[in-house]
Amino acid sequence: MSTPVNVAVIYYSSTGTVATIARAMAADAERAGAHVRLRRAAELAPQAAIDSNPAWAENVHATADIPEVSQDDMAWADAVIFGSPTRYGNVTAQLKQFIDTLGGMWQAGQLADKVYSGFTSSATAHGGQESTLLALYNTIHHFGGILVAPGYTDPTKFVDGNPYGTSHVAGQGDIPVGEQTLTAARVQAERVVKFTRAIKAGLAAER
Repeated sequence: MSTPVNVAVIYYSSTGTVATIARAMAADAERAGAHVRLRRAAELAPQAAIDSNPAWAENVHATADIPEVSQDDMAWADAVIFGSPTRYGNVTAQLKQFIDTLGGMWQAGQLADKVYSGFTSSATAHGGQESTLLALYNTIHHFGGILVAPGYTDPTKFVDGNPYGTSHVAGQGDIPVGEQTLTAARVQAERVVKFTRAIKAGLAAER
């Protein structure tokens, strides 16, 4: 009997690109045999800013059924896959604010020994995808987490070319998520589930 694995896909998305990848990642992890929670970070932007961008307003409406993330989701998860569009080469304030609420869990050692991975999007090919994921992964080191990035572990990774995590160039929101990005999401989700299961089984065997 395979070891049960809990995967939380926790993301922030404004105009919907990262939300699309998050849904795909969650579905892929579930197909790989994991129990999955899909959660979104709370919106911090004022309503006027949201309403000024039709794609942003549409995404808020389209994802209203997805629960907001809580600390309970972090406690439940054996693996956490974080997603955020890049903001000047870093994660969004919305996702960062949630991460910043985890100090008590960190002090209690509740964030350590979990598997972590990440995905992102940007307007252009050199718009900060790698630096955003590396910034996110710096946090994982502080957690004492186990980083599982996709690397070049599948032939398709030589096509999308990002070993740090699934990423998508969205332009001004006019370049939809396509097969290349969805394939990268599948490879990453399957790898996260595979290694989370192995690590969890190994830790259980040591007890």
